[in-house]
Amino acid sequence: MELKFTVAGRIAKPIEEVFEAVVAPDRLSQYFTTGGARGRLETGAEVTWDFHDFPGAFPVLVQEVVPNRKIVLQWEADGKTATWTTVTMEFSPLDDDRTLVRISEFGWPETEAGLTSCFGNCEGWTGMLCAMKAWLEHGINLRDGFYK
Repeated sequence: MELKFTVAGRIAKPIEEVFEAVVAPDRLSQYFTTGGARGRLETGAEVTWDFHDFPGAFPVLVQEVVPNRKIVLQWEADGKTATWTTVTMEFSPLDDDRTLVRISEFGWPETEAGLTSCFGNCEGWTGMLCAMKAWLEHGINLRDGFYK
């Protein structure tokens, strides 16, 4: 059985604003990458994301960016197995002027460690969507002081 998941959330902002909140490092750092993001998400780029809850900059390899529609990236699943997972973020405009953001990830080994890492990332992406919604809609940083 392949270890994978998909999480989704609706943000009450136009798709262009929601997409930019992910691809722009200064915006992503406001609500998600608590230790900072370096580099804009563009096809073929290698950027870094740092988190207070998991210190140390993570390299992120950007495979594909379709403006206002999709981002595909790869990053290391954990620091122990040298396994890289693939993350796909899809952005869809809704009829009520909100944006649906769907995040999927796959690629873990079918082991106990892989399962633990998969669950952890599922939790992380769900938190990211909640934090993005609070920041974009209300200017509140949910992660501020949450991990450090």
